[in-house]
Amino acid sequence: MNDISGPSAENVSLLERIRMGEILARDCPSREILNHVCSRWGVLVLVVLLDGTHRFSELRRKIGGVSEKMLSQTLQSLEQDGFLDRKALPVVPPHVEYSLTPLGEEVAMQVNGLTTWIEQNLPRIMDARQTRKTTAEDS
Repeated sequence: MNDISGPSAENVSLLERIRMGEILARDCPSREILNHVCSRWGVLVLVVLLDGTHRFSELRRKIGGVSEKMLSQTLQSLEQDGFLDRKALPVVPPHVEYSLTPLGEEVAMQVNGLTTWIEQNLPRIMDARQTRKTTAEDS
């Protein structure tokens, strides 16, 4: 039975399959991108930038617990993937601003949906954790 959302695997050429990505395949480049987007810091950077352009220092202040090094690496990865625009301003001291590209806005909206769901369901999740912990301790 063919998937309604797209062509069947038999009808898709190898080149088309590589271009689309196969997230479960070991060597698929989509895994690296997934890691950038879904990392703890990647998610938070994307969510913060949904509010608009921010300087590096603003991002660091808003994202509690991120080190300068990790924020820098995260921003570089997301920029390389085409999700962020980086703009260096010619001022002293130097300022760098980050904003989402149209592609970045799309992925940020997806990630924001997940983070919103987690925040809305946090009491249920915490209850489930406690129940499992109590059950494990009683065993």
